[in-house]
Amino acid sequence: MSANETREGGSRRARAMFWSAVVIVVLTVSLPLTGYLATGTGAVAETGTGAFTEEQATNPRSDTWRGVRGGEEGFTTSTGPYTSGVLISNIGENWRQLREGPIKTAGGVVLGLAVLALAAVYLLRGPIRLENGRSRYWIPRWNSVQRAAHWVTAITFILLAVTGLSLLYGRHVVAPLLGDAGFAAYAEVAMYVHNFVGPVFALALVVLIATVIRYNAPKAYDLQWLKQGGGLFGGHPPAGRANAGEKGYFWLGPVLLGTVVVITGLILVFPQFGQGRELMAWSHVFHALGGLFFMALVLGHAYLGTIGQEGVFETMATGKADLNLVREHHPVWYEELQAQGMEPQPYVRGEVLGSAVEGPGGEEQARGGTG
Repeated sequence: MSANETREGGSRRARAMFWSAVVIVVLTVSLPLTGYLATGTGAVAETGTGAFTEEQATNPRSDTWRGVRGGEEGFTTSTGPYTSGVLISNIGENWRQLREGPIKTAGGVVLGLAVLALAAVYLLRGPIRLENGRSRYWIPRWNSVQRAAHWVTAITFILLAVTGLSLLYGRHVVAPLLGDAGFAAYAEVAMYVHNFVGPVFALALVVLIATVIRYNAPKAYDLQWLKQGGGLFGGHPPAGRANAGEKGYFWLGPVLLGTVVVITGLILVFPQFGQGRELMAWSHVFHALGGLFFMALVLGHAYLGTIGQEGVFETMATGKADLNLVREHHPVWYEELQAQGMEPQPYVRGEVLGSAVEGPGGEEQARGGTG
C-alpha cells in the first residue's frame, strides 16, 4: 500500500470525526440561541440576568393559597375525573420538589462522574490501538438498515439530550445568559423540538433493537471478558460479534432505559388518552431519571466509538470492520467466520480509513486464512 493511500485514508477518517464533532457542537450551541431569534437582543437585555424583582416575586394571593392548604374550604368548576372538587393538588407540588431537588442533583452527579471516569480512562490508558495496525482487508459487520437506524437514533438522541438538559437546568444555565424573555422563547422552541423528535427517536430505537438483538445474547465466554476488564489494560479476552461490554450497554441502555424514556415520553406527549395528573407527574420523574442515566451510558459508548478505540467509528460509518479489528477484539466471531468459509474483502484504492500495516505481522497476517 502506498504512502499516498495511507495518508488519504487517515485524512478521510479525521474528516469524518471532525464533522461529527462539529454537528454536535453546532446543535448544542445554536439551539439556545433561538431565544435571541424569537425575542431580539433588545428584549432580552431589558430582562437583565433573569432575576425577578421583589414585586414580581410576591404573589398577592399567597395568603389565600396558604389558607386552602391549611384546610379552608373552597370550590372549583373543574369536572375532570381527577380534579373535581380539588382546589390545590399536592401531586404537582410533590413533582416540583422532586424535579428541583433529587432529580437535578442526581443528574448532575451521574453526568459529572461519567465525564470524570472517561477523562481518567483517557489519561491512564489512552486510545486503544490495534496491535498490528490496519490491514488491507475488511469484513462486513453492519448492514445499511442497521447503520441508518443507529445514526437516526444517535442524531435524534443528541437533539433530545440538548433540549431536555436545557429545559431541566435552563433556569440556572440558560436564563442568566439569555434573560427571562430569551429563555422563555427558547424553552418553547426546545419543547416543540423535544416533542416532535421524540417519536422519531422511538421508532428508530425499535428498528435498531430489532435488527441487532440477535448479536447480544449472553454467552459463557462473556464472563471472561468481564474478568479481564474488556482488555482495557492489555490482552484480548474472548468476544463474539458483540463483546460483553457492548451487550451490557445494549441491554441497559437502548433496551431498558430506552424503553423507560420512550414509554414515559409518549405518555407525556399524548395526554389526550385519559392519563391523570399523578400518572403524568410520575412519568415525568422516570422520564427525566431514565434520560439522565441513558446520557451517562451514551457518553461512554460515544467515547469508545470515536477516540477511545481505533477502527470502531468507520465500522459504523461504512459497515466494514477492519480484519485486524475483528481478529483482536472479536476473536470468537472471527473463528465463526472462518468456520463458515467467509473470505475477507480487499479495500479498493482510497477506501482505507486508517494506516496500513507493513512488514512482519502486516500484509501476511492480513491475508491470513478465513477458510
